[in-house]
Amino acid sequence: MRALDKNSAKPLYEQLYENIRDDILSGKMSEGEKLPSKRALAEQQQISVVTVENAYSQLIAEGYVRAAERSGYYVQYSGGAVETQYAELTRGEFPNSEKEEPSGEGAFEPSAGDFPFSVWTRLMRSVILEKGTALLQPVRSGGAEELRRAISGYLYRARGFYQPPERIITGAGTEYLYNLLIQLLGRDKVYGIEDPGYEKLPKIYELNGVRFEYIPLDGSGMSADALYEKRVDAAHISPAHHYPTGIVMPISRRREIMRWAEGCGRYVIEDDYDSELRWSGKPVPTMFGSDATGRVIYMNTFSQTIAPSVRISYMCLSEELYGLWREKLGFYACSVPAFEQYTLARFISEGYFERHINRTKKRFRRVRELVLQLISRYPGSVISEENAGLHFTVEAVESAPQMIADCTKCGIKITPLSQYYSDKKGAEGLFVVNYGGAVEQRISEILGA
Repeated sequence: MRALDKNSAKPLYEQLYENIRDDILSGKMSEGEKLPSKRALAEQQQISVVTVENAYSQLIAEGYVRAAERSGYYVQYSGGAVETQYAELTRGEFPNSEKEEPSGEGAFEPSAGDFPFSVWTRLMRSVILEKGTALLQPVRSGGAEELRRAISGYLYRARGFYQPPERIITGAGTEYLYNLLIQLLGRDKVYGIEDPGYEKLPKIYELNGVRFEYIPLDGSGMSADALYEKRVDAAHISPAHHYPTGIVMPISRRREIMRWAEGCGRYVIEDDYDSELRWSGKPVPTMFGSDATGRVIYMNTFSQTIAPSVRISYMCLSEELYGLWREKLGFYACSVPAFEQYTLARFISEGYFERHINRTKKRFRRVRELVLQLISRYPGSVISEENAGLHFTVEAVESAPQMIADCTKCGIKITPLSQYYSDKKGAEGLFVVNYGGAVEQRISEILGA
C-alpha cells in the first residue's frame, strides 16, 4: 500500500480509499482477504480511526469490501490489472480537448434562498451584451461549444473522467434524449428497464413503438442473468443510486453487466441523475469512466441540481456512437435555447454551479437529519438506503397511516414502493420517502410536540 501524503490537498481518507481500491483492482489484494482492523490501520498509517472508517465506508458503498459483524473487513471483489484504467485516468492530467467538428442543423423543490438568482441574472446580462445578435442564430445540433466544454471540465473534476466536448450531446430534458437514443440505437433493439424503476421510461418506449422488457432487481441492482434470458440489447440502469429503491450497484455487479454489454450490439445507458447528492463518502465512480469498450452511454441532467424548470440534460457518447450520431441525427437542431446554454456554461465554468451544489447539499443534509428523526418516531419503521439522493425507503407496517399524514403536512412525499413495479404488486409495507420539498419548520414543530 502506498504511503499517504499528509501535505496533499486531497483528504487522507480519500487517499487511503484509492490506495486500497487500486490494490484490489490490480490483484495485489485477493477476494476474501481480510483487511487490517480500523485501529490497526490507523496506527500503521499514523492517522485517525475516523479517517480509516471513512475510507472503509466508501469501499463498502462501492462493493469492493464487505463488513462481517464481530469479524472485520474483507475484500469482496477481485479485479486484476486490466481494471486499473479508472484509477490511472483519475490520476492523469486534463487532456486538451479535440477541436469541435462542424455538424448539421427525480427532483427537488428548491427554496427561494437556494438558487443564486443575483449571479444568474448578472450572467444573463453579460451573455446578452457579449453575444448580441449571435443569440438569434441556430446552435449546433449537439449544443453550444461553450456549454459542452464547461460540462466536460465539470465531469472531469466531479466524476473523474474526461469526455471530449464534441462527444457531449445536450437536449431539453432527459425524456427528449431518451427519444433520440431510440433513434440512434435503433427501433429493432430490445430495451431493458429496471423493475421497480422510473415510471416514465415504459411510456416513452411504448410511444416509440419499441419492444422493452422489465428486468427484476435484487440487493445489488439489475440482474445480469435476466438480461441474457430476455435477450436485451440496451440496458437502462442507474448504478450510483437507483430510483426508487436507492440501491448502489456494487463493482461485482457492474462488471457482470459490462461483460454482458461486450456482446455484439449491446449497450448500457447509465443514468447518473443525482450523483452529486451523496451524504457519506465521495461520489460512486461511473461505469462510463471505466468503460474501455465504448458500450456505455452516460446521461445526466441539471434539473435535479438547479431546478426542475431548467430543462437541460446531456449525454456522453463513445467515439463510435458519436460518428453514428453525426451520420443519423446530426441534422437535428439543438432543442435548448442558445441564451440558456451560454448562461449555464458561464455558471459552470466560473465555479458558481459547484458552489451552488455545496450549498444545496448543506441544506439537504440538515433536512435529511430532521426527516430521519421524524420517520424514526413511528413504531416498527425501518429505514434503508438513505445515504444518497433525496429519497430513501422505509418499512412501516405498524404506523403507516400516521407517518403518511405527518409527512404530507411537512411537504414530504410518501409513495408505496409497489407503485414503481410493473405489476403494481409486491413490496407490501414498503414506502419511498422523497424529501425534496420538505419544509424544515413544520418537521421541527412535529418533533418538538
